[in-house]
Amino acid sequence: MKEVVLYQKTEDIKYDMSQTKKKTKIELIPEKFSVCKVSDYSGIDIDQPFVFTGRTDEEKSLVCPTRLVPENTENREDGWRAFRIPGTLDFSLVGILADIAGLLASRQISIFAISTYNTDYILTKEKDYQEAVKVLASSGFVIC
Repeated sequence: MKEVVLYQKTEDIKYDMSQTKKKTKIELIPEKFSVCKVSDYSGIDIDQPFVFTGRTDEEKSLVCPTRLVPENTENREDGWRAFRIPGTLDFSLVGILADIAGLLASRQISIFAISTYNTDYILTKEKDYQEAVKVLASSGFVIC
């Protein structure tokens, strides 16, 4: 039985993820993505699928299919692929994203994670994507 250990301040919190993985599906998204910094959101069609925006006091960010990157992009990094946990995740679920991140980190695969109200999206560089899928499948996740 695999155990994921998370640390929060000085308290150790342990979650048993072995049962979660057996039920958790991973849906592959057949798009290539770009992670961008934009000057404003005027060039973005927010109604297109898989368009994620984020704004802080320092920047405006955009993650979208590469084919939708707007002209007003200041910086961008292309070559990302994505998958998601399909359906709607209950807010009480703990550790799914941490488990995925830990499995991929153990293989030196970095991720870019996006959480929405419904679920989590995980992006990897295209060169690591097939290996990431293999790692998750061999660890008990159901790939669809």
